[in-house]
Amino acid sequence: MKILSIQSAVAFGHVGNSAAVFPLQRIGVEVLPVHTVTFSNHTGYGAWRGPMIAPDDVRDVITGVEERGVLPHIDAVLSGYQGGEGIADVIVEAVAKVKAANPDAVYACDPVMGNAKSGCFVAPAIPELLREKVVPVADIITPNQFELGYLTGTEPADLESTLASVDAATAMGPSVVLVTSVERPDREEGTIEMLAVDGQGAWLVATPRLPLKANGSGDVTAALFTAHYVETGDARLALERTVSSVFDLLQNTLDSGERELQLIQSQEAYANPRLQFTAYRVR
Repeated sequence: MKILSIQSAVAFGHVGNSAAVFPLQRIGVEVLPVHTVTFSNHTGYGAWRGPMIAPDDVRDVITGVEERGVLPHIDAVLSGYQGGEGIADVIVEAVAKVKAANPDAVYACDPVMGNAKSGCFVAPAIPELLREKVVPVADIITPNQFELGYLTGTEPADLESTLASVDAATAMGPSVVLVTSVERPDREEGTIEMLAVDGQGAWLVATPRLPLKANGSGDVTAALFTAHYVETGDARLALERTVSSVFDLLQNTLDSGERELQLIQSQEAYANPRLQFTAYRVR
């Protein structure tokens, strides 16, 4: 499997491509990382250095890849945090090129906008760009529950309203939706859930909620789910594998006392997920 991943990159720590590439490689995926920024570290530190890559330069890199004759062999395009407004057009163009070269290729978009605690933290134009330009051409989207509501203009809360919000999202174009950080009022105390929905049904899985905020964990989640879903076509199995790997990554990070994801130290969790959590059908 080959995945073209258009995301940010950092020298220190693990977010964007610096979070997504290694777990994908560890499960046997050939990744073509195209960077949209090259920062010293993620912006959660409040200070960072390094350039945002101009959209034309990002486009140029993709054109160079195209010139190597690789696009017919790309199985999926993956995108995450979009720092600048011009990147959306570059991503949409890249998706069109890849799908023209390989009609079976899919596009997975992680529509990064914010979260329930912080609210929306991207530039004001980004949510509209995602809604109007990017999500409609996506096959798979991986929003958290807050982003799902923001994207669709709904208020997902309990299972019924979250499923209704997913239906509103699929009406925009995508056929597969992974909802992370699902916090239903009636969930078991001390847990957090993830929901995967495709044309075959909807599956929900719960894990213990760990007391840490880990930048980049959503990037790992989107990458692994995309690869597992493209490989198997099975939303339940892709969900269980992804949740297993990401939970162990987060547990290892918590145990380490470090702020950054223990991405390399957790490599066995990607290669051989324990499948310790069972997803159950909710539709």
